[in-house]
Amino acid sequence: MDDWTPRTKAIAAGRPHGPGEPLNTPLVATSTYEAGGDFAYARGDGTPTWLALEEAVGALEGGYATAFASGVATLSAVLDLLPVGSRVVVPTFSYAVTRGVLAHAQKLGKLAVTELEPADTDAWVAEAATADLVWIESPTNPTLDVMAIETIAAAARGRVVVDNTFATPLQQRPLELGADVVVHSATKLIGGHSDLLLGITVAKDPEVAAELKGARTRVGSTPGALEAWLALRGLRTMPVRLAEQSCTAALLAERLAGHPAVHRVRYPGFGMMVAFELADAETADAFCAAVRLIRSATSLGGVESLVERRAWLAGEERVPPGLVRFSVGLEDPEDLWRDLRFALPE
Repeated sequence: MDDWTPRTKAIAAGRPHGPGEPLNTPLVATSTYEAGGDFAYARGDGTPTWLALEEAVGALEGGYATAFASGVATLSAVLDLLPVGSRVVVPTFSYAVTRGVLAHAQKLGKLAVTELEPADTDAWVAEAATADLVWIESPTNPTLDVMAIETIAAAARGRVVVDNTFATPLQQRPLELGADVVVHSATKLIGGHSDLLLGITVAKDPEVAAELKGARTRVGSTPGALEAWLALRGLRTMPVRLAEQSCTAALLAERLAGHPAVHRVRYPGFGMMVAFELADAETADAFCAAVRLIRSATSLGGVESLVERRAWLAGEERVPPGLVRFSVGLEDPEDLWRDLRFALPE
């Protein structure tokens, strides 16, 4: 399997093998197993469905995967491994819930949190040398900054964790760049259909993976059987979905950059996420209300295109007020462009 391409791994990894085995991993809906086998109770041992998903994502990222009930649960598991008083470094522009969880831990006196501008690599290198945990998000949400993972990881004294939700292992493999753990909100591109909540960690070291699994067991943040099965099914088509979505995103980013109402386009040059800035909050709100094909909603990574003015959310006050986050779906690019032109002011 090591010599297979990521596209092939996404389809082939985590499948049953052998005469008479099902082609697809079944949905195993059980909490309890009869004594004497490899499984006893799902909260601690998992299910064959979870294990198949973990095998497939682990193969893609090049590490040891553990599935969780949500993306935020992966952050909680990582923090569970830190001693009280640890210092964490996080981007100023990153997922608002991530920063909210860290701020709450700091308020309770459990952690000290330092926020740094994503693009200030020199500051990250300096802080990484003394921090207990370096939390990297690249590209960042919602400003789509690309961070220097390899440079920062090389300078880090403590553990380096990379949120790889936007890039996926098809476009970025942080463990090969020096990260210790990768996290995903599998709710997004891995699932791909806006119909599940699930998170995944992938550790370079099997002992760290075992610690993360222990944290999952302690707090009970286990995935549902249906969610794991849906995520595995979504993973099978992620390479073709992401390739098509990325082509459309690049095309629309270029066209948006030429529209007179758009002040700035943020696009990292890959992926299916685009951010663009309109004149102010009122203009952006009116745009989000005017789209007809594209939906105004607060998630991303599905087959449908979504837009949202991010600054309305708590914790996103530093985001430019007119910034619109655009999750590009699988609709025809020309239909999407017509909808964008209809909703944008003249």
